[in-house]
Amino acid sequence: MEEHTTLQKSLKWLEDLSKGNLSHELEALTLKGLQIVDAQKGSIHCSFIVPSHASDVDGNWHVGAMATLIDDVAATVIYSVADHAKASLDFSISFHSTAKIQEEVVIEAKVVVEKGQLAQAVVEIRRKRNAELIALGKQWTATHKLSAKPSRDSKL
Repeated sequence: MEEHTTLQKSLKWLEDLSKGNLSHELEALTLKGLQIVDAQKGSIHCSFIVPSHASDVDGNWHVGAMATLIDDVAATVIYSVADHAKASLDFSISFHSTAKIQEEVVIEAKVVVEKGQLAQAVVEIRRKRNAELIALGKQWTATHKLSAKPSRDSKL
């Protein structure tokens, strides 16, 4: 039952981001229209039609908008297994192709490593019509538990 609750909380977080309830306008615009197709603990599949407001000067999906979406989907899938926020340690994206405005893409995010306080998610964005890889994002995160009391050993 706890797994289900954690998954629901993570999906609610992503939905609230896409509606602008938890984020800045830029993040809400980037995620607007994201549809969750299937979600399980450690795995999320989404569908997305690239909106015109997320285009570059050539009519392609802007790489910054794509990066924001990858970052938020990766954080969500990690949240689905960790049940709390994590701090990003490493975030990388390999761009393999472009997507045009109004093109439908599929997004698959998976937690591939979970070791103690570390977790890694991989996010693939593929063209829906032929499954061509558009972008591959990898994100390493760590638990960040802050203590309200400073350590007595601190030199600060």
